Amino acid sequence: MLKRKMYDDLLLWKSQRRNGKTRKCLLVKGARQVGKSYIVKVFGKNEYKAFVYIDFFRQPNLKNIFSGDLTPDEILKRMTASIPGFSLIPGNTLIFLDEIQCCGNARTAIKFLSEDMRFDVISSGSLMGLTYGEDDDENVEVPESVPVGYETQIMMHSLDFEEFLWAYGFDKNAVDILHSYYESGETIPESINNKYESLFREYMVVGGMPEVVADFAENKDFNKVAKIQSDIIAEYYDDISKHAKGKKKQLVRMCYDAVPKQLAKEMKKFQYSTIERGQTRRKYGGSIQWLKDSQIVNACYNVSEPYLPLMANSNEDQFKLYINDTGLLCCMYGFDTKLALLNGTIKGNAKGGIYENVISECLIKKGYTPYYYKPDNDHEIEFLIEKNAEVIPIEVKAGNNATVSLNNFIRDYSPSVTYKLINGQNGKFQSKITLPHYMVMFI
Repeated sequence: MLKRKMYDDLLLWKSQRRNGKTRKCLLVKGARQVGKSYIVKVFGKNEYKAFVYIDFFRQPNLKNIFSGDLTPDEILKRMTASIPGFSLIPGNTLIFLDEIQCCGNARTAIKFLSEDMRFDVISSGSLMGLTYGEDDDENVEVPESVPVGYETQIMMHSLDFEEFLWAYGFDKNAVDILHSYYESGETIPESINNKYESLFREYMVVGGMPEVVADFAENKDFNKVAKIQSDIIAEYYDDISKHAKGKKKQLVRMCYDAVPKQLAKEMKKFQYSTIERGQTRRKYGGSIQWLKDSQIVNACYNVSEPYLPLMANSNEDQFKLYINDTGLLCCMYGFDTKLALLNGTIKGNAKGGIYENVISECLIKKGYTPYYYKPDNDHEIEFLIEKNAEVIPIEVKAGNNATVSLNNFIRDYSPSVTYKLINGQNGKFQSKITLPHYMVMFI
């Protein structure tokens, strides 16, 4: 079993339910294939004496449990009648409602189930980020009432680099040693730095999708990695065909295919004209929103001024898109690009685009919402984040080039700390902290 940080989030939620700090149910969201169902099933079997799993897509007959009166007692009665061997152990039962988008009444019932402290309820589903009106799947049922205020929503992503290291066999102590270099600023020994830079390149190629990582950890076979990744991308295309509405199906697919092409050219913002000459947001804006809502791409907006709150200063017409998992991005680029990246010989704009993608991904998995800052045509800060009530700039270099844009930012805005992420050693000069790319996991 892969060790996932999400497990601790589930434990915290359960503890808060037990301590009376919350009565809310839990909704686990995230892109397809990031391990949502698997981690909840393991959690239910490990942490509860009774665990009930209902998959509304594979078991549509169980929708009848939520037909009629939606009081907890009536739901439980129908559950015992429909599920052989079901028994409720008060205070020690988890009910997992998977693919809940297929049962509108179950989604409505969350507001009633949350108040019943005899059992805990977690729900999840595919493409839960889409609004019901934007999902064209005939299996999706619109709930009579969305349980606003009755559930806590948490986002699950594919494995981050630390989780990747755990899968590789590195323990907490190894990561703690790395963290000590980050905290102290002491120069990382060259042998250690080289090792983790190589591992980070492997992480970029393999990505964090659980099925891919588990197979790679066991077999160390990049050809098998490519096959599993290709299957996941094919599932994403199937989702677009199944869930996007009408004519938007083709437009969403075209927008998704444009992302790796634009990253390879290191474009300063997403260009609709690269999808179709002369076209604008009016035609493709809804398709971009569909991709963002489905969590298969991450958006990063330009800000007019680097001041808090960044959201208020962002420009919705100037943004970049990144693939949600860098391993999938590398799969789209093909075998030779992967090989060059692993060997550290990749050159050109695609190199910068791949490194931007992975740093964006890592920041999001840390819980940040990254923005970028491009004050003119000649200067750009790849990422801005909000941390400790301050705007913090992060410049990303695929190699170890000069930091003109970051130096100008320091001169103009005097941040207390700035980061330069490079392929090289760590260091510090005044407020500028230089780190190898893999240390983004400590920012």
